[in-house]
Amino acid sequence: MTVLVVTGTGTEIGKTVVTAAVAAAARAAGRSVAVLKPAQTGVAPGEPGDVAEVRRLAGSGVTGEELARFPEPLAPGTAAARAGMAPVRPPQIAEAASRLAESHDLVLVEGAGGLLVRLDEEGTTLADAARLLDALVLVVTQPGLGTLNVTELTAEALRARDLRCAGIVIGSWPSAPDLAMRCNLADLPEAAGAPLLGAVPQGASALAPEAFRTAAPGWLAPELSGTWDAAGFTAAHR
Repeated sequence: MTVLVVTGTGTEIGKTVVTAAVAAAARAAGRSVAVLKPAQTGVAPGEPGDVAEVRRLAGSGVTGEELARFPEPLAPGTAAARAGMAPVRPPQIAEAASRLAESHDLVLVEGAGGLLVRLDEEGTTLADAARLLDALVLVVTQPGLGTLNVTELTAEALRARDLRCAGIVIGSWPSAPDLAMRCNLADLPEAAGAPLLGAVPQGASALAPEAFRTAAPGWLAPELSGTWDAAGFTAAHR
């Protein structure tokens, strides 16, 4: 796995923190890592975006690249059109990720919002970039009520496009999960047709960066360079 596309079942579910955790775990395993943000929206020039947050948490040794920045917090295609700027298109994303893959062991491509958020006026999406790259897709989801539906819809969209789901990661696991969350641990892999590969604790981004890097492998399964055990975690929360 050289290029991993990170998408979500929605917005504000912990996608950037999961990307940072995957980067930190890979770095701890001795791999060189780059993170690519095709379109950053809702951030003014000079302000830190998602790439900066990943590098803050995972370490400055992570290479970061942003292809475009649009000022309004909207879908990339809409934000580009409203700003009168050229959108980011899938071939640009694929070219940048492939270039980074030539000098890094792992390239993480973090999308904006969900899998089918539009990038341009033609309706292309992150899924189109993943297809060009023939890359695995990691799906970040929420733990609570409603997650089974949106997770299964995302998985169906991946299968309909002949894309491979690497697995799913819960982006913000609370210290006191409710009944639905605990049950979802067993139900999410079935809904996704893919393994549960991690659960990042709620508030992880508030940790000191050094503590975040130390803890990150314990939040992720071996497939993501971690030590987290899905079966044990699920059994512990029954």
